[in-house]
Amino acid sequence: MPELLGLARRVLEQAGDGEEVEVYAARHRETSIRVFEGAVEELTAAESAGVGVRVISAGRQGFSYVGTLDESAAAEALSEARDNSGFATVDENAGLASPDGVEPPQLQLWRQELVSFPTDDKVALALELERRVRVGDSRIRQVVSSDYVDALGETAIATSRGIEVAGRKTGCYLFVHAIAGDGDDTQTGFGYSVGRAPGDLDPGVAASDAVERATRLLGAKKPRSARLIAVLDRRVTAALLGILSRTLSGEEVVKGRSLFAGRVGEQVGVDELTLVDDPTNPLAYGASPHDAEGLACRCNSLITGGELKGFLYDTYAGRIAGTASTGSAVRGGFRTTPGVGARALSLEPGKLDQFRIIAQVGEGLLVQSITGVHSGVNPVSGDFSVGAEGLMIRGGELAEPVRELTIASTIQRMLQHVVAIGSDVEWLPGAASGVTLAIDDIAMSGT
Repeated sequence: MPELLGLARRVLEQAGDGEEVEVYAARHRETSIRVFEGAVEELTAAESAGVGVRVISAGRQGFSYVGTLDESAAAEALSEARDNSGFATVDENAGLASPDGVEPPQLQLWRQELVSFPTDDKVALALELERRVRVGDSRIRQVVSSDYVDALGETAIATSRGIEVAGRKTGCYLFVHAIAGDGDDTQTGFGYSVGRAPGDLDPGVAASDAVERATRLLGAKKPRSARLIAVLDRRVTAALLGILSRTLSGEEVVKGRSLFAGRVGEQVGVDELTLVDDPTNPLAYGASPHDAEGLACRCNSLITGGELKGFLYDTYAGRIAGTASTGSAVRGGFRTTPGVGARALSLEPGKLDQFRIIAQVGEGLLVQSITGVHSGVNPVSGDFSVGAEGLMIRGGELAEPVRELTIASTIQRMLQHVVAIGSDVEWLPGAASGVTLAIDDIAMSGT
């Protein structure tokens, strides 16, 4: 990190009079291993490093990047960004973030043991995961893939407005895709184990998860259409929160592409519903001490007690909306400029686990997975219609598996019909956590 920040400072020193300059330096290393039938099928180890530079002059923004940490190349990126700004359209809202006095959280997101973890041991974890799935149930016919993935990232930002920050973090996970079969029927299941260091990973947990999810759907049939309570599995809820993150983006609001535009202060959900984006939570895979513009990350309350409290903003979207950044700038690395995004969306958990919620619901549907989210959900109108599979709930217990069904409602109605929020929070790679969520008045279309 001192190397990256030092480089960013030296490039920044070359800024011209009247220019706002942001220098973003980053280094990333990733390993991805996939095994199949006891042998390594794919092994990729990739490293990338580079510098992205933004220049804003007279209301015009220019950007350029280089895929190296060579100082002379970074200086050329500054010169090119300066030239590019001359061709940009004048935008009165263009400008860099200014320090806002918020102290960054003290997060320990780097695990040195991952840096020196041998590749052979990474392979061994993936192989052990595959082995455990294969012996987990006699109905497992195939392990499509068993993966080990890790990533190490370091970033530094220096700007002419006085921002100087640096951070680093590690992450790793196991993932397995299994197929179970009974006669002509086959079903799939997925399992995960996530951590910041290899010692956090548990092949047994990921294997059991995949085996259970695949085998319990064997014999699934198309159900009769009904209107019922849908109990969303944790991963389905995480997907739903991902949809909500778009509707709660200040950038989407100012562009008129959010169903929540103009509704701050309104009751948009049940009293028990509280939603935050909290990158200061070290359990979140997207946790970070600072955002992509160098401002301190903070916990942003979006919905509290069912009331819409506000939206996520970066500096640019905040200026258009006449408000301040919420420290919610994200970017896809040194090759891109910042935009608005959530890092760690989560619902305030309730007191019941999934088993007890199912017992409380009595009659309904456990939704294990959904498909067609991108085409079946409209973040402007709120229309929600996706394919699903899962298990019926009868007498407070899981009953027959079902598939080839559609569940439908609107996002607005779903938030107003939440009947239970689980205590079983799960953080997987992505910008949202999962938790069991029971929602009434869902239309299930089958036969």
